[in-house]
Amino acid sequence: MPIRTLFPTQFYQNRISDAALIAELEASVRMLAQEDRAGIGWSREHGYRGYTSYASLNDLPLRDPAFGDLVRHLNRHVAAFAKACAFDLGGRRLKLDSLWVNVLQPGGTHSGHIHPHSVVSGTVYVAVPPGSGALKLEDPRLPMMMAAPARPDSFVYAEPEVGSVFLWESWLRHEVMPNAGTQDRISVSFNYRI
Repeated sequence: MPIRTLFPTQFYQNRISDAALIAELEASVRMLAQEDRAGIGWSREHGYRGYTSYASLNDLPLRDPAFGDLVRHLNRHVAAFAKACAFDLGGRRLKLDSLWVNVLQPGGTHSGHIHPHSVVSGTVYVAVPPGSGALKLEDPRLPMMMAAPARPDSFVYAEPEVGSVFLWESWLRHEVMPNAGTQDRISVSFNYRI
């Protein structure tokens, strides 16, 4: 049958297999969650169940060598994803715009959202205890389907493991499913731009 697939949505799933780096990141994140008073306050004020440095620290790769090492890994992953997406970057590379950590306690979640002003967004998973939840990705056509019948793949759930690297285009709506486990899920999220 003469059917073509048009406008595919790319999702990158790989891993960082450097166990020592993942352990360093976990120790650093746990320290930040104890010491970053501004981040703790922002998380409490905005109902974030756990801790995020999203609104408090914007220099983690300079502040901590583990995050600097992580960025070197991420740069390679993001370059591979940009190539797979066939971005016309005019010979340039995407560059890190922001990077923040997340400690999601049991029961915590993060509702559906996008990352404006960025090209590629992603998350690296540092601690993924059993039951701590998946990343839920939404079909970007969903708001325009109007009277279309339901499709079984309107939502895709990406199950992380320790060291997983997930990348997607920043306009792709996604959410963090509730942490139904008994321990914290720890991740590092980031945005890249032109």
